[in-house]
Amino acid sequence: MNNEKNSGKVLLGILTVICAGLITLSIIFPEGTDPVSYTVRFLVSPLQKSMNSFGSYLSGFSGNLQSSAGLREENKELQEKVDTLTAENSKLVLDKEELERLQILLDLKNEYSDYDTVGANVISKDSGNWYSKFTIDKGSDDGIKVDSNVMAGAGLVGIVTKVGPNWATVRSIIDDDSNVSAMVSTTSDTCIIAGNLQLIDQGTLSLVKLMDDNDHVHVGDKVVTSNISEKYLPGILIGYISELNNDANNLTKSGQLTPVVDFRHLQEVLVTRTLKNYVPSTDDAERDKEERSKAEKESQGESEGISEAAEGGESADGGQGGQ
Repeated sequence: MNNEKNSGKVLLGILTVICAGLITLSIIFPEGTDPVSYTVRFLVSPLQKSMNSFGSYLSGFSGNLQSSAGLREENKELQEKVDTLTAENSKLVLDKEELERLQILLDLKNEYSDYDTVGANVISKDSGNWYSKFTIDKGSDDGIKVDSNVMAGAGLVGIVTKVGPNWATVRSIIDDDSNVSAMVSTTSDTCIIAGNLQLIDQGTLSLVKLMDDNDHVHVGDKVVTSNISEKYLPGILIGYISELNNDANNLTKSGQLTPVVDFRHLQEVLVTRTLKNYVPSTDDAERDKEERSKAEKESQGESEGISEAAEGGESADGGQGGQ
């Protein structure tokens, strides 16, 4: 019992001394500079800094998450705007190209204003890279007829071969079956421009039967449809001579011509509603008359032969019947 009282007295004394010491220190040292405060700050400051840093990190991380989400949303909106602008730009490019083509067609229409023409779109073509035969979206309802001339770019494309109410088939001058009566614009010397699908791979057409007795025709000369053509209106530009050679008979010349039309990329064409009013010359009329007379004689001869054969057959039949 006494020991417990003594221990309590000792503890009380120690606490009293400690409190007195702390009071003495607080009186001797200014506020915040006493060893106890210093010691506390020394021990607590690192922990406080760590807590502050961790708090700042959490705050920054949260801000970064919000910023990242905002950036993703902004990027999405920007990408949508880019896609929209790209589509609009592509449409503007297509519209510009179409406008340029239509302007070329309008210039062509003005150049050949003497002819009644109508514009048409190409809607289909034969297989292959070239527009040798193709179909347009205008026909008899628009005044188009068989033998209507077709133009595009800077000149002649071909001729209409079949017509429906709202469509027409065109055979271009590059087709193997095409032959155009043409002439050199500077000399009026005539020639034939023959279609050749193998030669057009080199970008040229055949020029044959050129009459140039005085050697006035040269490479680079312009070739147009001639006045004596049966189906093509006169003066339509076909192309320019790119090669010229003497034929073996030394009477005519042959070579190649570079057409002024791009036969790989036809989209819009100009079709004439005016047809060529062909009046055959005296020689042509005489030749046609001779050919018709010859054809009539051959037809008459065939008829007589058939009649004789029929009579002989009847006689033989009768003879056989008499037996």
